[in-house]
Amino acid sequence: MEINDLTPAEERVWRAFSRGESVDFRTETDEDAAAGAGWGAERTVRAAVLRTLLLNGPQEDGEIATLSLAGARVSGMLDLQYATVDHPARLRHCYFDEVPRFYACRLRELNLSESVLPGLTSHAVQVEGVLRMTRSRFRGPVRLGGAQIAGSLYMESAEFSAPDAAEPVLQLNQATVGDDVHAPGLKAHGEIRLNGATVNGSVNLTDARLRRPGQVALDAVTLGVEGDLLLRQVDVEGWIGLRGARVAGRLDLSYARLSNPGDMALRASSCTVGELWLRRGEPLGGGLNLRRAQVEVLFVEPEKLPDTVRLDGLGYTTLTPHEPAERRLPMLERDDDRYVPHAYEQLTAAYRRIGDDDAARVVQLAKQRRHRHTLPWYGRLWGRVQDATVGYGFRPLRAAVWLLSLMAVGSVSYALHHPPALKPDEAPAFNPVFYTLDLLLPVISFGQEGAFAPKGPYQYLSYVLVLTGWILATTVVAGVTRTVSRQ
Repeated sequence: MEINDLTPAEERVWRAFSRGESVDFRTETDEDAAAGAGWGAERTVRAAVLRTLLLNGPQEDGEIATLSLAGARVSGMLDLQYATVDHPARLRHCYFDEVPRFYACRLRELNLSESVLPGLTSHAVQVEGVLRMTRSRFRGPVRLGGAQIAGSLYMESAEFSAPDAAEPVLQLNQATVGDDVHAPGLKAHGEIRLNGATVNGSVNLTDARLRRPGQVALDAVTLGVEGDLLLRQVDVEGWIGLRGARVAGRLDLSYARLSNPGDMALRASSCTVGELWLRRGEPLGGGLNLRRAQVEVLFVEPEKLPDTVRLDGLGYTTLTPHEPAERRLPMLERDDDRYVPHAYEQLTAAYRRIGDDDAARVVQLAKQRRHRHTLPWYGRLWGRVQDATVGYGFRPLRAAVWLLSLMAVGSVSYALHHPPALKPDEAPAFNPVFYTLDLLLPVISFGQEGAFAPKGPYQYLSYVLVLTGWILATTVVAGVTRTVSRQ
């Protein structure tokens, strides 16, 4: 392409390129690039001209050639697939008539900030520096699957939509980002796909607005993040998928609003997270799936949890903030009415690690009561007896109260009505207290029970004392056995 073939606007861009100068066609600094379809020839640049500059543009000694353009309408397709571009490309505040194509392209730097585009095709693109799409607006799919970005990816307040496309509006699957994905305030009407991506820094989606009701809004299956995944104050219609993801730092859902009624709102099964924060704001508007997840610090406020919580196989080291066991137990009973013993053991271990043995006992008692509902009728009956008498061994003082009460009843009854001796000449002196203890305690013998034989109603009282003594002894032994085995 010769300079004589250029329009005045294109010639201005051509001459500025070799000197690394910027060209800004804007008449006002705050004008909206969405009006670019109506811009005339005085600020229209053909995509073919930009392609020629980036691949074979003129250069001057001592200058760094740079394409820096703002406020232009780019007509035609900017096709750089498989190309190697050694110059920074900054196309800010521009309006693109057609979808740019950077498939498998190698770039120094690409800046599309505050531009309006009908989409972007950049599978497997390689960017040596940063890729900027700050406040850009895309009206079609942005395809960055398999991209390799050495620096950061900036998408602050960017907007993604594709009304006529069935594919995700933003595709970063299998992408590699050397630093951060910085996208606070991002807006997406459709799916964002991050599955299999690797981010060596943090992913910041604070204040993002994601809309895909009833379907996956953020697909981040097997995502790897070396820093934090920040979803603070996000507003999501649809569900977030984090199955198998690995977040070395903090997964922060503080003040997050997730809405997917009738199904899971957050699916994070089998993921590995340094810290998971579920705090502040309204409860999740849908279920929470943390099955088989591994979390070092679980920061969960009870008020944030939804009606359905799946915790089977969840492992965590620290549970914070410290709450009474009674406030934590409801989350263990929201797994579709299933009994999940592992969840109770994890909560018990968390309380024991901080020395709250009373709370640990409350959790274990709740576990036994929950388990009782899964037993046949005779098991449930025996469980109720253990619960009422000694609280499954976790309420040992109850046994003492029962024993003292029964001993008092028996002692008074037999003191008023001495049972006759079987062998009057050989029987020891009758003692109502030790006679009652002989009946209650199945192992210890004071020589009273075998020497006297009550009659009438007092004989039936002796049967009751013997039976309740065995029940109390059995439940106490069972409770002590559980305590010893835990220690």
